[in-house]
Amino acid sequence: MKKNLYSRREFVKQNSLAGIGAAFSMSMPPAFLAVNAGETSVPAIMGGNPVRNQPWPVWPLWKPGEDEDQLLSSIRSGVWSRANIVDEFEKKWAETVGSKRCLATVNGTNALIAALAQYDIGGGDEVIIPPYTFIATAQAVLMTGAMPVFADTDPETFQMDPEGIEAKITPRTRAILPVHILGLPSDMVRIMEIAKKHNLVVIEDACQSWLAEIGHKQTGTFGDAGCYSFQNSKNIPIGEAGAIVSDDEEFMDRCHSYHNYGNPFGTTVGDVGAGTVMLGTKLRITEYQAAIGLAQIKRLGEQTDKRWENGEYLKSRIGRIPGIIPYKLYPNVTKAAFHLFPFRYKKEEFKGLSRADFMRAMSAEGVPCMGGYRPLNKMAYLAHAFNTKNFKRMYSAEMLDYKRYMEQNQCHRNDQLCEEAVWLFHNILLAEKRDMDDIFNAIEKIHLNAEKIKNRT
Repeated sequence: MKKNLYSRREFVKQNSLAGIGAAFSMSMPPAFLAVNAGETSVPAIMGGNPVRNQPWPVWPLWKPGEDEDQLLSSIRSGVWSRANIVDEFEKKWAETVGSKRCLATVNGTNALIAALAQYDIGGGDEVIIPPYTFIATAQAVLMTGAMPVFADTDPETFQMDPEGIEAKITPRTRAILPVHILGLPSDMVRIMEIAKKHNLVVIEDACQSWLAEIGHKQTGTFGDAGCYSFQNSKNIPIGEAGAIVSDDEEFMDRCHSYHNYGNPFGTTVGDVGAGTVMLGTKLRITEYQAAIGLAQIKRLGEQTDKRWENGEYLKSRIGRIPGIIPYKLYPNVTKAAFHLFPFRYKKEEFKGLSRADFMRAMSAEGVPCMGGYRPLNKMAYLAHAFNTKNFKRMYSAEMLDYKRYMEQNQCHRNDQLCEEAVWLFHNILLAEKRDMDDIFNAIEKIHLNAEKIKNRT
């Protein structure tokens, strides 16, 4: 597989730079490129004028006049460890997503680890996960001592296919960990039916799906618990932070105790004066992180609505171009969050132009994009985990037979998706609706000139 043209952080950095400018005014009709025979018909990658040279919205967004009062107050107070502002953030996030309780953590990865651990998932257990997700999903499972089992992806939706989940269930299966990847909701109705049938825990990885909805109910609130990430590139950026939400009060008390060294909290109590009552670690966030989060929450709803409107509009436009297949949403999805805007690229409709060259041509036209994930089920971290001392003590040699494991965890549709996927980052969808036409025009221009781009020297 070819190496992706950009890492996510490089992509975010490039997207935030100005100095990329439009070939013609926003009032030009989309068909202009198809009929114009002048210089603008020459692809930018071959020396022509780019479709766009205006900057995309910068990310992360910080407004000093609106955002800094509580942050500066928290810094000047000298109370920097977890206290009232973290409590306020947790209450606000729980209200925002429609859950009873929220616990803030140092990042989304550790939110997943804490949630898995507090449902007593560990050595000898299996957790079903998708192969099309960030590495944190699988690493969280492994860090509890459990074994990740991969169910194939539905390339149309970019989500774990519910139809493949049941085939992966064994007597060792304890949980399903669906990921609302890219901010597009998984089929939670079907997944919850499967979980109920087999008495499985469901922990939603909603680390990319803040305010996405299924039937007007927030992702992260369908399962036993939901986990979020607020890392710097995310739609609600704090730098590094995460959260767990759930309506299960005793579970949330255990999570709170776990994130504070195992010290007593709520229903998680021991003998009076006995001190620390359970195995735990330190996952607390600071007061000034929570202050940043509270500032970001204020505009998240409006930003999410704008991404949703622009995303659906862009989908309706680029889906007309042969070889461009946008995401498909499940019928009951009422809103996507669009941490990333994905589509599949079919090079045979672009005269055999490779995906890497297509992305280079898009970047030259002023529309940065990236190729997305590699297959998570084929990376070296799995073999490394199987060879650690702890895994050798927890599992039989047969279960740690890497060749056998790989044979049982092939995901052929996901492999194909990883070769075809193209992503646009979420800040692009915070531009105006007319700016989405620049993306359509760039793709159309490349489509019309695919042979020239492919054969350029």
